[in-house]
Amino acid sequence: MKKIIVPVICIILLSYLFIYNNILKNNDEQNLTKIKVAEVTHSLFYTPLYVADALGYFEDEGLDVEIILTSGANNVAAAVMSGDVEIGFCGSEQSLYVYNEGAKDYLINFAGMTKRDGSFLVSRTPIENFDLSKINGEILGGRNGGMPAMTLNYTLYENKIKNLKVNVNFDFAALSGAFIGGNGDFVTLFEPNALNLEKEGYGYVVASIGELGGEVPYTSFNALKSYIEANPEIIEKFTRALQKGLDYTHNHSDEELALLVVDYFPDATLNDIETVIGRYRNIDSWYKTTYITKDGYEHMQDIVEYNGFLDKRVDYDIVVDNTYNYE
Repeated sequence: MKKIIVPVICIILLSYLFIYNNILKNNDEQNLTKIKVAEVTHSLFYTPLYVADALGYFEDEGLDVEIILTSGANNVAAAVMSGDVEIGFCGSEQSLYVYNEGAKDYLINFAGMTKRDGSFLVSRTPIENFDLSKINGEILGGRNGGMPAMTLNYTLYENKIKNLKVNVNFDFAALSGAFIGGNGDFVTLFEPNALNLEKEGYGYVVASIGELGGEVPYTSFNALKSYIEANPEIIEKFTRALQKGLDYTHNHSDEELALLVVDYFPDATLNDIETVIGRYRNIDSWYKTTYITKDGYEHMQDIVEYNGFLDKRVDYDIVVDNTYNYE
């Protein structure tokens, strides 16, 4: 009789333990503060963000973060302004537009991640010993007023290049299809789109716009002024998790990072992901910390002003808050 009772008791105890653990897990999940983040595009350019998410750094800080693709920086800004999301992840220039439009509750950039343009220049034909001054034709540069197109225009201006026409009639998300369809001699693409075009035989990556264009707070995290004032602890926790993601990214190999973020890019192979992460690392894409530098911010304003989209320059201290960042 005892031989029967003991296994039964063990099974009952294990069942109770399983149920208890699930209750604890559910309670933990219920205690997390839910945050929606609108990302401007889904790219390995943002590897540190996905690393922070994959390693549970947000959960460690008590946050349940949902990352929502919201194509176009203008659409990201609109989502934050409307309250559809708490945090936006897009070009810092959006904060200038919102402030200059007279909004009392405007966007503030509170953490940086990428410090240069993430676009690669793809040529329809292979080019050895690439030099901007030696090429001509038409470049598909993305949406008029978008940071990719503006950075490209400014880069050509700085390098005194006048034999290239920038086509701004296609949205950023439509660039690959437009190029495959026969438009333009060159196109600027984020990864993994540039690599995909290479693999499919439609083009050849010949340069990095980010390397040519210099350092700017290209993609940063923003929130409404009122939200930051009302939720400083959430902003601090979110920023701390991002910093951990940056630290991990800088201190681990391309292969290790690829293994971590592979599930975020189901249509890409592990080898392709590793290759792309290496490309972004090689051009020094990511800040060491989330601190947004004043020099980079002013350079961003130079770019927007040159392109004719800045009516009035905005003081750094108005739309940048480095309270929870360290240099």
